[in-house]
Amino acid sequence: MSRRITTVTSALAALICAASALAQVQFPPLSGRVVDRAGLLSPEAEYRLTEIMQKHEKETGNQLVVATLNDLQGLTIEEYGYQLGRHWQLGQKDKNNGALLLVAADERKVRIEVGYGLEGALTDALAANIIHTKILPKFRAGDFDSGVTAGIESMIAAIGNEYVAEPTKTGGERRLAILVGLFLLLVMLQLFGASVLGAPAGSRGFKRGRYGGYYGGGGFGGGAGGGGFGGGGGGFGGGGASGGW
Repeated sequence: MSRRITTVTSALAALICAASALAQVQFPPLSGRVVDRAGLLSPEAEYRLTEIMQKHEKETGNQLVVATLNDLQGLTIEEYGYQLGRHWQLGQKDKNNGALLLVAADERKVRIEVGYGLEGALTDALAANIIHTKILPKFRAGDFDSGVTAGIESMIAAIGNEYVAEPTKTGGERRLAILVGLFLLLVMLQLFGASVLGAPAGSRGFKRGRYGGYYGGGGFGGGAGGGGFGGGGGGFGGGGASGGW
């Protein structure tokens, strides 16, 4: 009995600590469709992004917002993104059709947070694909303007069922590909060694190919203002995806 009481007490204490930490988090005001608190975007990119999202909202009612932050104030990007979406109430109240592209500069993390009403089109899998194939490669190159723009354009395409996911390799798949490549290389070396050792003395060595070609192996690598803008009462349930660079 005492053990059960201790467990319940510990759980309540953890909940109280989590609530206290969340209460101390400061969310930036929703000043426009682009809230660039980390200063990652150029004025031209911010203007262009605002135009794109404003046009999309006018045509569909879906409300998309970009937010960049210096840090996440001790939260994970999943926790912060979910709470920020709820705090800003992106999307229409009866449709919950909001989505947020969040970038945390210090933690080098990015997240796509999706409102309830868009989860059927902008799925977790598509959000992850957009992050890993459209956003992160450009972020790693230091091009935040192009990365964020590609992310928003891809999110809009996914919402309209027009996004074609690019193939990606997980860490396990990359390791498997490397192992297979090493195995094939060893087999080729063994065959080559056997052919050289078994050839007549005068014929050993390299010969130029019929077409003179050389072959190399592949490598592995990894006019729109924001005045009067605000959320419409939309809800979020934690759908989306995250990544880091």
